[in-house]
Amino acid sequence: MHELSIAISMIDQILEESETRGGLDVEVVHLKLGTFSGVDKDALLFSYELACEGTRLKGSRLEIESIPLIIYCGACQKNRTPPSMYQLSCPECGTPGQTIVSGREIEVASLEVAA
Repeated sequence: MHELSIAISMIDQILEESETRGGLDVEVVHLKLGTFSGVDKDALLFSYELACEGTRLKGSRLEIESIPLIIYCGACQKNRTPPSMYQLSCPECGTPGQTIVSGREIEVASLEVAA
């Protein structure tokens, strides 16, 4: 389960950032998670809670925003949502997508801290 190592790494970075800003108490972590990132949302939520035990983040919440998979179609010269994660082609013309515009993110977007 690589979600646990992702959660641990994320928590380490959040705690480090909190310390550099005077030891802020983080209540909510907002994460952008691409549907093509290879990370299972439910497993990451579980892993986050588990990895927070024994840290200053215990009791904080992880809120995940799912980012859709978008590819760029060179033929249409437009961003498109492919028919599925397993068929990365333009739904309009069928051209295989060569550039993924979004959907691979694993990014802490913001933190909510106690006042």
